Amino acid sequence: MKAFSESHKTVFVVDHCPYMAESCRQHVEFDMLTKNRTQGIIPLAPISKSLWTCAVEASMEYCRIMYDIYPFKKLVNYIVSDSGSRILNSWAQEDQNLQDLMAALASIGPPNPRTDPECCSILHGLVAAVESLCKITDYQHESRTILMENADRVANRGRIICLTNAKSDSHVQMLEDCVNETILEHNKLAAGSDHLMQVQKCELVLIHTYPVGDDSLVSDRSKKDLSSVLTSEVHSVRAGRHLATKLNTLVQLHFDLASTTITNIPMKPTLSVCDQEEQHANTSANYDVELLHHKDAHLDFIKSGDGNSREATLKETVTLKWCTPRTNSVELHYCTGAFRISPVDVNSRPSSCLTNFLLNGRSVLLEQPRKSGSKVISHMLSSHGGEIFLHVLSSSRSILEDPPSISEGCGGRVTDYRITDFGEFMRENRLMPFLEQQYKMDGTVEIPLERAKSQLERYTRYWPMIISQTTIFNMQAVVPLASVIVKEALTEEDVLNCQKTIYNLVDMERKNDPLPISTAGTRGKGPKRDEQYRIMWNELETLVRAHINGSDRHQRVMECLQACRSKPPEEEDRKKRGRKREDKEEKPAGKDHEHEKKWTESERMKTSIDREKEESAEAEIIKDSPDSPEPPNKKPHIAIEDVTPTEKAKGPVSLMALWSSRINTANSRKHQEFFGRLNSVNNKAELYQHLKEENGTDPVENGKAGRQ
Repeated sequence: MKAFSESHKTVFVVDHCPYMAESCRQHVEFDMLTKNRTQGIIPLAPISKSLWTCAVEASMEYCRIMYDIYPFKKLVNYIVSDSGSRILNSWAQEDQNLQDLMAALASIGPPNPRTDPECCSILHGLVAAVESLCKITDYQHESRTILMENADRVANRGRIICLTNAKSDSHVQMLEDCVNETILEHNKLAAGSDHLMQVQKCELVLIHTYPVGDDSLVSDRSKKDLSSVLTSEVHSVRAGRHLATKLNTLVQLHFDLASTTITNIPMKPTLSVCDQEEQHANTSANYDVELLHHKDAHLDFIKSGDGNSREATLKETVTLKWCTPRTNSVELHYCTGAFRISPVDVNSRPSSCLTNFLLNGRSVLLEQPRKSGSKVISHMLSSHGGEIFLHVLSSSRSILEDPPSISEGCGGRVTDYRITDFGEFMRENRLMPFLEQQYKMDGTVEIPLERAKSQLERYTRYWPMIISQTTIFNMQAVVPLASVIVKEALTEEDVLNCQKTIYNLVDMERKNDPLPISTAGTRGKGPKRDEQYRIMWNELETLVRAHINGSDRHQRVMECLQACRSKPPEEEDRKKRGRKREDKEEKPAGKDHEHEKKWTESERMKTSIDREKEESAEAEIIKDSPDSPEPPNKKPHIAIEDVTPTEKAKGPVSLMALWSSRINTANSRKHQEFFGRLNSVNNKAELYQHLKEENGTDPVENGKAGRQ
């Protein structure tokens, strides 16, 4: 689909009624020869332009800038309205030039102040403008021909700029209503015609101009939607240079233009730029020239935050400095864009000299003014085929040079990237040719691309890019867990390896081993050892939690990690000492040696305190079997419940223990003690004491005899 914006069609409607012949009251000195004047000669009185002249000059300047920057596909239709509408040109490309427009305006002449105002109206021109927007341009016809059956998809949008002298706000509202009704009527006519197009969107810009010194009878209003096809905005502007400034601002808004001011242009008062630089005159003056161009020429320039900019009336200009020495057009420069330019003040001497200098085949480099550091040449002015272009030079590394190091990327000063780990990551995730069709566990066909995406997603769920932002990936002890946890499915051996890694980290914390914590950017010695391990455990939990939904075995690794983090250090020390003592004391022989070895290994890897208690109970059964020999130095088993609180506690008694003992003693006096506990020996009470007395035999011995 070929899209045409509102800037494709611009219709100027200029009021030619008698009130436009009124003076703008902005005086211009006509007699400039004030020096060496003969005595007795009276100087000529200053002159002032009419509202019509100011409107024509401002609109012609609008068209000149548009034609300079957009010589094609941006069209203007000029209409003069008085007792009727007079169209000065068509949408044809050959009619789009200032010479024909100026000649047509000269033939019309200024408005006659003696004409009856009742016979003239700006409405004639507005109706003709809507009719003109419905006509098809050559570019639209070409697009419709290409689309053929889909010709209705070609957009038809346009803009109407009306220069008039309105009477009041109600008069402006009447003009807007007239345009809206006219568009609806002509859209109905265009719907049944092959030579017309319906107006899909129209922007109406009403400019009320009045003499300098008078009060405005019309108030400004920003853009407003009057209907689904019409938006309107009102500008109340004084005539003269104020009107020219307003049209200059509007042309930038309508065509996405930006402003660049070239400063420090060397030029002697009597010589051109070229002559002055050839002679290297020491009395040269520096001038500034403002240029307009497409805003994309400043896209990268503004993003970088360099250069000086100043706020003007609804516009912004970027200052670039003339760079000496000059360069010839034969020299090649790496450019990222070229945009046509148009001088703001085309008739000034600095603009004329700069234009002639560039049209003679010379090129000028422009640099960004900086208070410190080396200069940065960002733009270049050069001529091609009689047209002047502003070239955007690449101020960063060229793609034609050697590729930069990864440490010189978007991170700026960040240089501690995990380059080696990233290389390993790429080797582990290389894509290979897919030769055979594979199936998943559920029988569905496995798509190789989706499998590769899934693996990349798992491997990058938690992958810090900078060395100083991670701790666990800098530790060799965490490698077995980090390389296994990213798998889609874990085996029992993988779970054991992960649990071993977690227990090794617990042992490192018990021994208070140092961790590879980066202290870059921190004051002092960095965080304390306890804080370092807290950071390490948090990061390890973040890594494991990212894969917790993978399978049940991933969940078991997470449970092991949480259990180890919740155990106090003294309990860990006690359990480890118990394991070492048991390994030294127990030396099973025969076929059960391997069985006891496997049991001991699995006992060390259990993930919770409850499982360890269950395995302890099973261990007692195995050791009491008749096939297992009794260890020579085995001590009698003492249950934890047999030890009183005072026997458990070692060292000074805490205040909490004293308070609990006092509360327990007070509570014991409030109820009758259990009879079995009173007659117990070492907190052990014999059950079924009268059973033997009643039967006359020992029930335990009878049971053994029955088995035999």
